[in-house]
Amino acid sequence: MKMRTCAVAGMFYPSDPSHLEQLLEKYFSLARPIDQSALGIVSPHAGYIYSGQVSAHAFNALSADFSGTFIVIGPSHRGYLTSVSSVPWETPLGVVDTDAEFIHALGLEIDELSHRDEHSIEVQVPFIKYRFPRARIVPIMMGLQDLPSAERLADQIVAAIHQTKRDVRIVASSDFSHYVPEKKAKDDDLYAIEPLMTLDVKEFYRRIGERGVSACGYGPIAAMVMSCKKLGARSADLIRYATSGDVTGDTREVVGYAGIAVI
Repeated sequence: MKMRTCAVAGMFYPSDPSHLEQLLEKYFSLARPIDQSALGIVSPHAGYIYSGQVSAHAFNALSADFSGTFIVIGPSHRGYLTSVSSVPWETPLGVVDTDAEFIHALGLEIDELSHRDEHSIEVQVPFIKYRFPRARIVPIMMGLQDLPSAERLADQIVAAIHQTKRDVRIVASSDFSHYVPEKKAKDDDLYAIEPLMTLDVKEFYRRIGERGVSACGYGPIAAMVMSCKKLGARSADLIRYATSGDVTGDTREVVGYAGIAVI
């Protein structure tokens, strides 16, 4: 495989370049300005019509002139093991290159087949291509999402950063509660997110378990937060929270979305 081609263009986001560009321009024009640049973010991965505005808020927390390497960690929705993709990634806006040296330093298995149809990373890449056109990516798909696995991945990421001396930003791709009443989604999600504000990953896991929060990328969130903490981050900021009900008007069964910046 020489390139990871788009799997969900035309479904999760527009496949037409001009339409996609106009949509992203609109989302970023409405995004909240920030005081300082984040080291890592949480960005949702639903269809742009539902979660694109939240993602733009999250990506807007990163310095607009960043041109280094994005580590994008997404959950596997099909049960694949943790792996990395090393081929360039196609988007309707052009190709995004991967950082071969960093991928080698990570020491993770390269498995292009597992990445082929997974949307959790793909939906982040057009945001990166649009906002940070010179940046490269390291696409990591996370299988096991327990705390030890997240700690191990964070250690590998930080070791690779030190080895390659790369300037990196880390994106954790995750939605929060799935298909529950809106009030329950907000209550449960905000309860789970609260300890992240002080980078308390263990309490984050405890609260997710306590409430049974159906966040699909809690492992990527934990790995991102722990990596940023090791790199000097001290706190996080919940920039935006929304649900699919804000778009559909149906509050009976919603999906929750959060844009979080780790600073």
